[in-house]
Amino acid sequence: MSAVYLDYNATAPVRPQALAAVLQAMETCGNPSSVHAAGRAALALVEQARADVAALIAAPVSTVIFTGGGTEANALAIDSAVAAGSRRLIVSAIEHDSVLETAKAAGVAVEFMPVDANGVADLDWLARRLADRGAQDGRPFVALMLANNETGVLQPVARAAEIVRQAEGWLHVDAIQAAGKLIVDSRALGADTLAVSAHKLGGPQGVGALTFGPRATLSRRQHGGGQERGRRAGTENVPGIAGFGAAARAALADLTRLQDQARWRDAAADRLKAHGAVVMGEAVQRLPNTLCVASPGFGAELQVMALDLAQVMVSAGSACSSGKVRASHVLAAMGETDLASAAIRVSGGWATTESDWNSFVEAWLQAHDRHAARRRASAA
Repeated sequence: MSAVYLDYNATAPVRPQALAAVLQAMETCGNPSSVHAAGRAALALVEQARADVAALIAAPVSTVIFTGGGTEANALAIDSAVAAGSRRLIVSAIEHDSVLETAKAAGVAVEFMPVDANGVADLDWLARRLADRGAQDGRPFVALMLANNETGVLQPVARAAEIVRQAEGWLHVDAIQAAGKLIVDSRALGADTLAVSAHKLGGPQGVGALTFGPRATLSRRQHGGGQERGRRAGTENVPGIAGFGAAARAALADLTRLQDQARWRDAAADRLKAHGAVVMGEAVQRLPNTLCVASPGFGAELQVMALDLAQVMVSAGSACSSGKVRASHVLAAMGETDLASAAIRVSGGWATTESDWNSFVEAWLQAHDRHAARRRASAA
């Protein structure tokens, strides 16, 4: 069996369009800040990519700031909010570590918005908390991701935006997993800032973007020249940005076809559930490509290793922590403490086929049966 890659939520294979754009940009010699012909050519690549990324998230082109990745985009939003006077940050308990850790390091108070058993943010809690805030908290800041990277569960961002706006607060949306997998309209969502990343949708690693609305005041955190309209210093990563733009353009055109993943995912889930597996967030809307499934008594690391030996690649939780032996904070927040260390994440994408999902199921069932046999032998 040829290798099967089902870890798109960690990083997607580079799309051919993105690879071609990167190579073309690397052959274009010029600094986008230079005024001569080569500089103008490089700048044209950057601005075309800016327009493509803006189209992907329905944002005004002038509000898209390129960064060194999704983590930096999230950090730019959080640090800017603190610089603008926020003294208490509210972040959902299921946010990516790039949001959680940046908030913890910001030097102000941090609170964690709870989620229900399906992994959906508790907006009643948020409304009560914002109503009870004190003057010492400054302008309210709330971070709520659009789609969870582990479970794929979609969050009620537009409703959260209404609550935050009533409190004259700042809503930051991490849309890194959602962009390229479903329609993202940053303005319709009510996001004051919204982060995206290239490598999650088939672009190169090491490049992201942040869009900002009129109620957000961005503060430059990386100092030097006046690049990115003075909001992010440093010579632009022209090849990476060009690849991002090409991937964004291809992903936007590919949205309808990607919805097939939901049917293949659900068929796979049904077969695993017949063997005692538990699907996380199954009762609510999820990304079409994402399956988070736990098998009681079958550790996540064992599942990942067994599947890898069968040439099927998946993750145990977030890719940023899957190399560490620790339970998922997302599943723990959902109240699934007992299953948090037995869950794996399976995620397809632009090049995934139905056969890939079927191969995953066959490999998992074989690994599950072997593990169950070993447990029976140990108990005998």
